Formats: sequence, C-alpha cells, structure tokens
Amino acid sequence: MSGELPEGFSLRQDALATEFGISRIPVREALVQLEGEGLVTIVPHKGAVVSGLSIDEISELFMLRSLLEPLLLKKSAPRLTAEDYAQLDAILAEYKVELHAQHTTRWGELNTRLHEVLLSRAQQPRTAAIVATLLQQTDRYTRMQLSLSADSIKQAQQEHEQLVGLCRTGDVRGAAALLKRHIEHACKDLEQFILSRRRSS
Repeated sequence: MSGELPEGFSLRQDALATEFGISRIPVREALVQLEGEGLVTIVPHKGAVVSGLSIDEISELFMLRSLLEPLLLKKSAPRLTAEDYAQLDAILAEYKVELHAQHTTRWGELNTRLHEVLLSRAQQPRTAAIVATLLQQTDRYTRMQLSLSADSIKQAQQEHEQLVGLCRTGDVRGAAALLKRHIEHACKDLEQFILSRRRSS
C-alpha cells in the first residue's frame, strides 16, 4: 500500500506467509482482495504480481470521480454540521503535519477521509458507495501524485483548505467547481508523470 514494491514484482504466497508468520490461506485471501482493489494482478500459473500504472485506468477512475463527487458535494455541503467542520479542520491540521513528515501512506488515508466527510451528508447512498470504491481504487495514485513534487503537495493542501472554506461560507457552486478542478489536477499530474517515465525508459 505504501508504493514500495515496483510494478511487476512477484508476490509469492509461501514467502509472504513465512514473512508474516501465518498460513497461506489468509495470504491468498488478501491477494484476492488486493486484486479487487487494482493493486495486484493474479496471473494463472504464475501467481500475483504488483499491478502497473495505467493511464487508461487513471483517466477513467478520475473522470468518474470528477463527475460524481461534485454532484454529491452540492447535496452534502448545505447539510454539513459544526461537528463535520470540526472533523474537517482536524483532518486538515493532521494532513499538514503528515505532508511535512513525508508519511505517504497516511496522506491517502487523510485525503480519503476528507472527501468522505465533505460528501457524507448527500443522502445519496448508491452514488456514495460508488465514490467510496473509486476513492479506494485511486488511493495509491493519489499518494503517488502528492509525492511527485513539493508543488503538488502545496496545491493539494491549498485546494483542500479552499474546499472546506467555500463549503463553510455557503458557496456550494464554487466548492463543487473547485472539487472538479482538484480531481482533474491530480489526474493530469499522474498522466504527465507516467508519460515522462515511459519516455525516459
């Protein structure tokens, strides 16, 4: 989950079971779950390998997020409570600390939590369930996007703070427009990174 293993890296069940001191059954179950999240690919007669980064997948996942999340935010923002804003402020404060500490795994968790709280009052359970899955599937991409440069970190942090501020002041339309741009920025950064890596390899 931290992005330490390169794409194509073989994940041998017996080695993982030995490393964690468990039987192969929970390892197999975990690998199946990771495949469902797009993090590994299970190849017949070969086993599990770390999934590669796909521009097509990134484009599709982030496009869906950019369409659905602003719709949910428009419904959720007017209903956010003082308790919700206290949670959002706490997430933003911790996010700033973790960004400076370079704790990439925590970045993804806090990013997902911030989006979840912002969208939590939409009262659209089916759409919210789809978005929750999309957030899970884009988590590793989000962490990678944030780790690309100091500018990416600063931009993401500023956009999160602006999002919360716009919701707090009742500018729902502005918040939804910013959320769409925020998701599109992340997608563009990732696409450019993958293309540049392919050109250099």
